[in-house]
This record gives sequence, structure tokens and C-alpha cells, in this order.
Amino acid sequence: MDTRPLLARKWKQVGIAIAALGAISACTVDSVLRPEVDVGTTTSAVSTVGFQNLVPSNPMMTAPPRAVSPRDSSAVMPAHEVSCRKQLKRIGVEFRDLAPINDGGACRIDHPIQVSGLSGGIRVQPAATLTCQMALSFASWTKNELAPTARTRYLSGINTIRQGSSYSCRRIRGTGVASEHAKGNALDIMAIKLNNGREIDVRRPGFFAFRQKSLLNKVRSNGCRYFTTVLGPGYDADHADHFHFDIKNRSNGYRACR
Repeated sequence: MDTRPLLARKWKQVGIAIAALGAISACTVDSVLRPEVDVGTTTSAVSTVGFQNLVPSNPMMTAPPRAVSPRDSSAVMPAHEVSCRKQLKRIGVEFRDLAPINDGGACRIDHPIQVSGLSGGIRVQPAATLTCQMALSFASWTKNELAPTARTRYLSGINTIRQGSSYSCRRIRGTGVASEHAKGNALDIMAIKLNNGREIDVRRPGFFAFRQKSLLNKVRSNGCRYFTTVLGPGYDADHADHFHFDIKNRSNGYRACR
């Protein structure tokens, strides 16, 4: 009996099954959250093409731009979300509503917004996808702490804040816990460009960079008034070139500011 047709059918079925599994697991917490870091990896191999490649670990930054759709204006939004957006408008934040994001597991934002500008004409590049509450914390910190400190230290306003990672479907390195980036509650700041053309790199400055040290130390310490997590250069290798801010909900009220 010739068994070749039967074997061919079985191999075809195996191929279909493998393809199906690949499609199902294309964006799940177990497969896509790579690498296992909460704040991205170091950026020693920064692309010069555009800021989208600043954090190679962030699939939202290195893959082709994700298609985003505006939220249906008829969709019902919770009162606290409506109130948050009113506060953003009051302090001059430029943003737009996005359609809900659900990439599987904990990777989701029910009411996401995309922030492109802050009070005082400050640009956010690339635009950051966040929850409204995280956007409000970030905008308030910038308005009340970062911008005044920059004016005092450098006699210049801020032109652009360069961010390396906002929403990103991934988990904390070495754990099965979803990153706050996966919930839209975290933002990584890489550099600050002033109106006078000077660019302040968040990486630990040189020994004689007194003004830069003073600015970075002040805004870092004051960040604890607005965020529950503030990590940056000097904490560990993963934070060597950026500030990580998030609003992780901790029941004990603990704030990780290091």
C-alpha cells in the first residue's frame, strides 16, 4: 500500500497547525514581551535616522508605525477620564484620543491618548501613547519642575522632550509581571532640547558639568511628587541613559525614587 498521500496530508495538517499557533501567539504576554525589561535597554546603538529607534527593545518604536484610529465620539467615557482630559486642556497639553488598545494579556489601554505637546509650546517627540492620568502627571511635572529648572539653570525655555518609550507590550526583566509600559502608565525620557539649541542628554554628565548635574538631580528628586517610580542613571545598567517615570499603583503607598 502506498502511504505517501497519507503522509503528505499529515504534514500539511501539521504545517497549518503551526501557522495557526503562530498567529494566535503573535501578541501575547508570553511571546511578545521581549526583552523582559520594564524600561527598555541601554541605547548605545542609537539610530541616527530618527528617534523612533532609540529603544531597540520597544516593539512599538522599532516596528513600522502602528496604525491608530481616533476614538468613536459616541463611545461612553468614564467621568474620571473626562475630568482628566479637561485638566490636560487647562494646562495646555496637545493630545488626541485613540481607539482602545488591547494586545493581549495585560497589554491594554482602555482610553488611550497620544500626547504631542505640552504647556509652553514644548514638543514631545515622538508623540507618546499613554493613559490620561500618566499624561497628566508628566505634563504637571514638566510645567512645575522641569521647565522652571531649565530656565533657572540655562536661561532658556524647553523646545523638545525626546522620549524613548511610552506604551509598549512587554514585561519586567526576569519576571512574568507586566511592565507599566504595557499599561500606558510609564514614560522614558532620553534628552531635553532647549530653545537656545542646547541638548541635555539624560545620561550621567561629566565631572565638570555642574549645571547639567544640578538640573538632572533636581528634576529627578522632585519627580517623586508626581510619579510613584522615578529611576535613572546610576540606578542600574538598564537605566543608564534615560529617566523612567511611572504611576504604578502600590497599595502601601511606597514610592521608588532612585
